[in-house]
This record gives sequence, structure tokens and C-alpha cells, in this order.
Amino acid sequence: KVAPRVAMKCPGPPDSSRLAFLLENALAREARIWKVPVFQNLTLKGTDISSLCYKKAVLWIAETSSRFQFYPETFALAASILNRLLASVKAQLKYLQCIAISCLVLAAKTNEEDEIIPSVKMLAVQSGCKRSPAEILRMERIILDKLHWDLYTATPMDFLNIFHAMVMSSWPHLLPGLPQRNPSRHVALLTKQLQHCMACHQLVQFKGSTLALVIITLELERHTPGWLPVTTDLLKKAQVNSTEFIRCKELMDQELMGLQPSNAVYIFCPISPALQGHPKARPPCHHPSGLKNSHQVRLRGAVNPPISPPFMPTTAPSPADTVESDEYYDGFRQLYSEDGGASSGRVNAGGSWPQPRAGDGSSPCPPLQP
Repeated sequence: KVAPRVAMKCPGPPDSSRLAFLLENALAREARIWKVPVFQNLTLKGTDISSLCYKKAVLWIAETSSRFQFYPETFALAASILNRLLASVKAQLKYLQCIAISCLVLAAKTNEEDEIIPSVKMLAVQSGCKRSPAEILRMERIILDKLHWDLYTATPMDFLNIFHAMVMSSWPHLLPGLPQRNPSRHVALLTKQLQHCMACHQLVQFKGSTLALVIITLELERHTPGWLPVTTDLLKKAQVNSTEFIRCKELMDQELMGLQPSNAVYIFCPISPALQGHPKARPPCHHPSGLKNSHQVRLRGAVNPPISPPFMPTTAPSPADTVESDEYYDGFRQLYSEDGGASSGRVNAGGSWPQPRAGDGSSPCPPLQP
């Protein structure tokens, strides 16, 4: 976890050899440990876990990890532990919730500082998990036994950090063409995209190095004309099979289509004077469902109610919004030494949209996008 962060602090030509060393070590760990569950007919082979339940479980881990302000690498490690376990045992759907939260606990113990990690009881309550601490601890021991106490592998997030640092180090002239012009905001946006893709049962069949490289490639294709030499060079360094790369690129392009901003029209209805004095009054707001879900997720982080379990028949939140990447921005900004640029495009510290004050006529909707 620490190595890629150190590499990103000082990108530049002198660090190219260190980045190559980090990539080589990550590829070696991935080749030694990487295992993924196999799906047949939209169901995990040999189990009653559907691809939809799997996706909800991974997104729930992502939301819970973000709620407790864990590193993105902690979510990635938890998802990797989950995949390795589901590839090793035939788990049943009734145990998936306990497995998911136990994987997150183990990942947090591996990556996070002790003072950041909540108690198992608090994590279970705040996450909406209906398992007791004793059940979670028993599941932890089962996971450790099945994985031979060897938890840490190179995750897609590790490779994303390394590849992004390589691009910023060797091809800094590409930066002006990117939608988020400082590196920290850009990698935060790519992090949200990668989390979404890691919940797809089709994309999870590809190695983390391939997923991260495809994320970088798709972004360069969309915004920079000189992307081909960059991609070719990274393909050689990452030792990624070209056939797998092309197939993964096609699937990921389809998966990310749903994350593109829609041509939405916002209708602003000012607050009625008769409602301004009412304590329960809510200003009317019409917005697309995707942004509505994103808005609700950010509000949940502010008031801390329990997260809805991922195994109930509810719609899983979509982590698609560019603004949502701001929750990762502070950490990446420090890694790239951008402490002076905190004011550009930041939302308010509470993590939710600015709320209108009575009589000021401000819109409760998110800012309009081009």
C-alpha cells in the first residue's frame, strides 16, 4: 500500500527506475496469488450467488469503506480477498454478507492505522450488517485459514497508482488535455471508475494489472491525441496479453457507458414563502435518478445512518459522478504535493451539496454540466 504512494509523491525522470521496480514487484505478487471466482449462466459456479448479488456485495464494500474513510486500497484489497475466497470455496448466499464484512475488516487491519479502524461491533452496526461480532470474527478465521494467512496481493488500485504515476512522470505534456488538469483530481476520478468496474462479474475475470491499464488507456483515448505510444509502452512494461487487453477494453467501455453524464435538464422551483418557515419543508427538485442516488449517498455520509445491506432487493448506488471523486481528492492531492490547490472545484466540507437558505433563491440541484 505504501510503495505506490511514495512513488507518486515525486514523479519525474529520476523516479522511472523506481516505478519500474514497483511494477515488477506488483506483477510478481499478482502472478503468485491472483484467483477469481468463475460465473456460469450469471451464477457463481457451484453456488446460489448470482452476479447481481455479487455486484451488490462489492459495491456495498466500497460504500462502507468510504463511509469509514478507509483508503481506496483498502476497498481494493477487501475485494481481492473476497474474490480469492469465492474462488477457493463454494459459499452460499446466506453467508455472503458475513463474508463481505469480514473481508473488509481483514483489509482494514492490513492497510489502516489502528486508530482509524472501528471496533467490529461498531462496523457491523454502522454498515447495516446483521451479523454479530462473534460471527464476523469466526468468519475472519475461516478466511485466513482458506487463504493460508497470505492476504496481501497486488490489487487493481496498486496498478492504477503505478501506471498513473508513470504517465505523469514520462508524458507530462498529456496533462493539459485531461478533464481534471491536476493529477490528484484525475486519479481520484479514475479510482471511482475502477471501483465500479471491480463489481462487474465479467471484468473481474481479468487481472488487476489489465483492468488498471485499460482504465488509463480509455481515459487517454478520450482526451489526448497522442495516446497510442503511451499505451504501447505501458503494455510492454505490464506484460499484458494483447488479446485479453482488447477484450477487457471492449467490456469496460460498455460498463463505463452508464457512468457518462446524461443530457439532463434541471427545473428550478424557488422555495415558496409559505414553506420557508416550516421546519419540515423541502424545496422541490427534479433531477435524474443517477444523481439522486449519488446525492443520497453523500448525505448518508454526513448524518451516519446505517447503510442498507447489499443483499436486500434494493437498487445499488451508482458511483458514477465526477463530483463523487472529491471524497478521494484530499488524499491524492497530498500525494501529488498539490496542497495549494484545494479551493478549485471543492464541495463543502460536509460532503453534501450546499443547502439553500430560506429566501436566498439558490438552487438545491447540483451544478449544471456542459
